[in-house]
Amino acid sequence: MDGEDSQFEALLLHVKELRGFDFTGYKRSSLMRRVERRMAQVHIGGYQEYQDYLELHQDEFTALFNTILINVTAFFRDPEAWDRLRAEVLEPLVAVKATGAPIRLWSAGCASGEEAYSVAMLLCEILGVEAFRERVKIYATDVDEEQLAEARHGSYGQQAVAAVPPQLLERYFEQSGNLYVFRKDLRRSVIFGRNDLVQDAPISRVDVLTCRNTLMYFNAETQARILGRFHFALLDGGSLFLGKAEMLLSHSHLFQPADLKRRIFRKVPRLVAPTGSALAAPPPMAGRGQLAGLDQLRSAAMLTNPVAQIVVTADGLVAVVNRRAGELFGLTARDVGRRFQDLDVSYRPVELRKHIEQAQAERSPQRVSDIEFNRGAGDVIHLEILVNPLVDADAGLLGVALVFHDVTAARQLRAELERANRELEAAYEELQSTNEELETTNEELQSTVEELETTNEELQSTNEELETMNEELQSTNDELQTINEQLHDSSTELDQANAFLDAVLSGLRAGIAVVDADLRVRVWNREAENLWGLRPAEAVGQHLLNLDIGLPVDLLRPLVRRALGGDFDTEEQLLEAINRRGRPVIVRVTCSPLVSAGEGTGAIIAMEAGEFAPERGGNASDRTEV
Repeated sequence: MDGEDSQFEALLLHVKELRGFDFTGYKRSSLMRRVERRMAQVHIGGYQEYQDYLELHQDEFTALFNTILINVTAFFRDPEAWDRLRAEVLEPLVAVKATGAPIRLWSAGCASGEEAYSVAMLLCEILGVEAFRERVKIYATDVDEEQLAEARHGSYGQQAVAAVPPQLLERYFEQSGNLYVFRKDLRRSVIFGRNDLVQDAPISRVDVLTCRNTLMYFNAETQARILGRFHFALLDGGSLFLGKAEMLLSHSHLFQPADLKRRIFRKVPRLVAPTGSALAAPPPMAGRGQLAGLDQLRSAAMLTNPVAQIVVTADGLVAVVNRRAGELFGLTARDVGRRFQDLDVSYRPVELRKHIEQAQAERSPQRVSDIEFNRGAGDVIHLEILVNPLVDADAGLLGVALVFHDVTAARQLRAELERANRELEAAYEELQSTNEELETTNEELQSTVEELETTNEELQSTNEELETMNEELQSTNDELQTINEQLHDSSTELDQANAFLDAVLSGLRAGIAVVDADLRVRVWNREAENLWGLRPAEAVGQHLLNLDIGLPVDLLRPLVRRALGGDFDTEEQLLEAINRRGRPVIVRVTCSPLVSAGEGTGAIIAMEAGEFAPERGGNASDRTEV
């Protein structure tokens, strides 16, 4: 085992110890492929690194199990096989069962429950709904808790129930929105539970066991262990329904094919050896008339028999040795009359004296098998020796006949047959493994296709949402374009209004200053610039009372405050000032409120320099005209 394989085995042991899932019995090729797929999804390159990742992220176990456990199933998958199951298994089973007798079935590796509900529908069709509810129990098991939770709900989408015949769909499902739900009253007869085929005890006394395309994920040793449990679970005569990749070619002692093409097998009952047996002695032969030369005929037949034979008397003396025995053991006519125990053949190639004594004592034949006899020069033969007691009509012991059968050729043929059977079985297992691997790959591809279809639907939905958003953005863009055009028109109008206002302000002979409620200058026309020498850029934004001009602006505070207070009576004041040329001038200042939307927002100050007649009895700086 190289370093990578040892790390992978350590990872499997880690999963088993922490979560109780034993994947060590799964085929390494497909298992490693599934684990590496999950590792690629989380961007991890090594098994050791992924084990560390599992320790830090406990929720990763769920994602790993969902990747390893390929849940590919469907209603009535391989319809021809299901038709044969109904005709050859379920209908005969119901026929031979006593009225009212319970019927038990086990769906192992049920995934999301489609196959368990398929069996339920077939039995409902055969028994009727009432009898089904009273007599049938279907035990559906899997190791995937999420799939079992989905199966218990019995709720499937339109794509999942597409394989259900329309009449069965209408009879056994209730539609709820876009989902089809298996009838609740029938669902009580289908019991879902967790069962690990490798570790947990099997469901017992079942009539039919379905386990389709599950065994193919396990290696040969684990398959044999699971099949042994299936054999225990089934009643005598029970049926096993497997997937198309599972053939059981090397397990004929447990299951015999009832329909190999559709993968339906029958349980082989276990044979119990009898506690004893009785052997009846052959009836005595009827007396015959004496034939002339009968002894000579018997002697010739004995001597020329191709099977080596030696006859020993009750006293242990050699009575007869035929030619084949003489050739085989080097015996001659001089050895006739000698004590058998003095001859080499009595203990070589095997000790025969004890077998002779046993045959004489029990008056029954003794067989000595699998004897290897080396004749020298590399000539080795295999013998089977039969020790037959010879008795007279009164059951008196006459002697013993030793028959030496040469089974060398038969042994060679048997060895060659066993070797051929082993090679054939190995070829069958290799073919089975290849077939299972192809089926596993097919299911992985089907799972990948389903995932891609889901992803494609999600992308299609996202594309439709993006298209909708694009249209909304286009509509918003059109609205913004319209608003932009309106703003452009408004800007043009504003520019025109500003130009017109500038022309008006420039055409006035008085200097104009517009202030807001905080007395900050907002407008400063050209005449104001000519009068005081302060450019608009220097005046706009400044506080009126902070302007450095020749006009005593502090004296304007009461006038401006009244205008800001909403006094619409136009007031004017004559002030002495110094213009931008440094010359003293009399300036008439007029202040009126600036009104917007019915409210005062500022004041308009008009400043006009000229010669104005002062009033009598007063100074020009404090005269006010109304």
